[in-house]
Amino acid sequence: MDSKANLADVSAASERFFRFYVAHCESPDLDTLFALLQAGHSLNDRLQKGAGLDFFNIPEFTALKCLRNYFHHHEELRHVVSIFPVGDYPIVTDLLYLCLVPRESVMMAIDQIKSQSAKDKARQACQDVFHLYGQVVNINPALFNFVVAAYERLKEANVVLTGVAVEKFEQSYRYEEENGFSHVINGKLETMAGSVDDLLANIMRTRGLSRSG
Repeated sequence: MDSKANLADVSAASERFFRFYVAHCESPDLDTLFALLQAGHSLNDRLQKGAGLDFFNIPEFTALKCLRNYFHHHEELRHVVSIFPVGDYPIVTDLLYLCLVPRESVMMAIDQIKSQSAKDKARQACQDVFHLYGQVVNINPALFNFVVAAYERLKEANVVLTGVAVEKFEQSYRYEEENGFSHVINGKLETMAGSVDDLLANIMRTRGLSRSG
């Protein structure tokens, strides 16, 4: 396959990636989350083959890849992930939705990695980009910031980006540039209702009970 065909593959994978990203922004659920994680995984493969670049030095990708691999091999455990609107609870943040994963699941995802060097890299990445609140981890900041980093890496590789979803992303990206806003989010959580750790733990318990019922 020639270089033009390889870059065309990268372009197609990019369109799919941003389509799932927009879907996850507009109406997030477990299906959009895992479709986006899978699309990012596939895009990295295509980018390596088509442009000789990858996302491996982006800590958000390393952390999310760790979770993607874990849940890919343990699909029966996906129900432990909880996605819900911030507005449903007394939480202040720059996110519209939270995506919470039990800390135990993140640790198990790291432990399943066989190579010690890769395990150490994944552990450090998870510590750096996932937001830990007691026994609960919010992965949404890493997810959104990875999309920004992926976009910039694709532009660096001169990948042709097309599609409605890409246009929506670029419109937001340009707006941030023109108004001096950061492209990445902070994602920190605050609450006037006591401890954030306790609040999120209670949310995970009650949402888990409602799903099992």
